[in-house]
Amino acid sequence: MLLWLSCAGHGGHHGGFHHDFSDAEGWAQRFEDPERAQWQQPEAVVDLMGIEPGMKVADVGAGTGYFLPHLVEAVGPEGRVVGLDVEPAMVDYMASRITESGWPQAEARLSAPDDPGLAAESTDRILIVNTWHHIGDRGRYAARLLNGLREGGAVYVVDFDLDAPRGPPRRHRLAPEQVVRELAEGGLEAEVLAESLPLQYIVVGRRPR
Repeated sequence: MLLWLSCAGHGGHHGGFHHDFSDAEGWAQRFEDPERAQWQQPEAVVDLMGIEPGMKVADVGAGTGYFLPHLVEAVGPEGRVVGLDVEPAMVDYMASRITESGWPQAEARLSAPDDPGLAAESTDRILIVNTWHHIGDRGRYAARLLNGLREGGAVYVVDFDLDAPRGPPRRHRLAPEQVVRELAEGGLEAEVLAESLPLQYIVVGRRPR
């Protein structure tokens, strides 16, 4: 969900780009900056996802687990939250955070750059924040996300506007319309959502009925 490592190269329609996130403690100071709440608006994002108690939610590219407390609250004690990341240091950081916070319904798990590793039809909601632009071959990745969704499930991609004053280099940013096309390439029914985030957009990709 935070800036996510990809080994798939730079730029291009399906390119990701490299970034070193092995220093989890160092990145946590940036990712967990209190000012982030003002522009990230995690409560508003989670509210738009329509999460119900008891659901299973995956946070892809979860980094230090910034969204975990909001997702844990949304699913309730009977739900499940899985924080996924390709960087082992980030997974270890999340695992410690989960233990220290006492969230028995949450877990941190290492995933592959080209596969979230979700079991077929196992997940109700998938959240991908500040991460989609790092993924290589996004159409194929979207198909793997679709495979992991239960009936009525959906993927929510949150990323930076092309002209936002913060975020990745502009050459690596994606227009929301491109994200719609990439999710659709994977078989999802995608659209840009109406939202009030000051720096970002949200694209939803729903499992077809």
